[in-house]
Amino acid sequence: MNSGAFSRSSRRKVAGNLDLALGRRGSSRLAAIVLGKLTSNSVRPWVVVGEIVFVPLIAILLGLVLNPDDPLCTQASFPWPWFAPIILALRYGALAGLGASGILLGAWLLLNTGHYDTFPKLFFLGGLILVMLVGEFSSLWRARTRRAENTRVYIDQRLEQLTRQYYLLRLSHDRLEQELISRPMSIRDALLTLRGLDGGAADSREGAPTLLRLLAQYCQLESLSLHRVEGDAVVTAPLASMGSAFTLDPNDPLIRQAIELRRLCHISQVDADSEAQTSCLIAAPLTDMDGEVFGLFVVKEMPFFALQEETLQTINLLLGYYTHGRSVRLAAEPICREVPGCPPEFAFELQRLWNLQQTTGNGSLIVALQFLPRAVELGLPLQVLHMQRALDEVWLFGDHNRQILATLMPFGDTSIADGYVARLEGWARKTSAQSLAELGIRSHVLAINREAPVVVLGRLLGLARG
Repeated sequence: MNSGAFSRSSRRKVAGNLDLALGRRGSSRLAAIVLGKLTSNSVRPWVVVGEIVFVPLIAILLGLVLNPDDPLCTQASFPWPWFAPIILALRYGALAGLGASGILLGAWLLLNTGHYDTFPKLFFLGGLILVMLVGEFSSLWRARTRRAENTRVYIDQRLEQLTRQYYLLRLSHDRLEQELISRPMSIRDALLTLRGLDGGAADSREGAPTLLRLLAQYCQLESLSLHRVEGDAVVTAPLASMGSAFTLDPNDPLIRQAIELRRLCHISQVDADSEAQTSCLIAAPLTDMDGEVFGLFVVKEMPFFALQEETLQTINLLLGYYTHGRSVRLAAEPICREVPGCPPEFAFELQRLWNLQQTTGNGSLIVALQFLPRAVELGLPLQVLHMQRALDEVWLFGDHNRQILATLMPFGDTSIADGYVARLEGWARKTSAQSLAELGIRSHVLAINREAPVVVLGRLLGLARG
């Protein structure tokens, strides 16, 4: 019983203390709000004018009530009414203070009509000087405060912008990290792997699995297969497949569309009725140089974000590089007959890249280094030849007076050529403390575009003749 009473009394005491604390906190918050209202400057003109008029009037009325004989305290030990102009000068500057001082002056003139000879000159002079000093101080610090506020707003905006950019950069970094994990090789590595495959034979038991493995790794594909095409009929049994097994329907609308159009088709290109009937996401025919379809590449499953234009271009590029193998070897024979000194590998790769440029639009280029006699005497052509990249094809030709080192760079642009020449420039300065021009080496860039390979090789041979 005592313990219960004690606990109830304790609870009442704690509740009372809590109410008291909340009351004190509420009163302190109310006081802070009131003080904040008193110290904050109004931006409304009529409020400012009202304060300039009524604050000194209130001071005059208080003087009339407390000291009717001398309401402005001109004869007192301290001029209390001047607090009104000083406060206004602190709040709004010297002009507001002077306006309130004028009201005090007008009040003295009204209260002392006919006794202007007793005008307190020092009283008003000292008050005006004090109000002007306080107003100048207020104007200075309000300008500094405004400048600091503008700086803070600008910094807050910049911080918000940097935070947003950092967040986007972090998302982009995470996305790149995921892509690098799922795509462990570059496009050059993939092409270098495909170079050794005989892409002309669609029933190659070694080339088809290698092609599917590269496509799955580089394009983030999950379920895919490669089929043979006889005439316009697709063989349902796959040559190679990866991922979950599925049965191919030769009458699938997406497959029929890809075979009829002789190009890669995806799910977004079919109409609503065909989209409901198809079970494939991507279908790409494998064609030879004459445009005849001898194989079909099918994708059944892939991540949603992987189905984009870049992925489709990569699939088209790898398939084109794969299928042009044997056909381009046959097409490169006329080049070797026209230019007997051209290596078959160089002519074959040049013909393949030219065909791919016509079909996919991905250009390539040849960087030709012209070695003058002094460079040939130093043996620089062979030294530069040993610096070739893995995927590039090179051809060194010429005589003892002038030699040309042609480097065929697949799917490169002028930035790739500039980087290659800059790397050679750094190598030259590091080994001989001279530039390429001082060593007798000149660089030329030949783009592989609409011109036939024989024409490009003719321009290349023209550099050797000077």
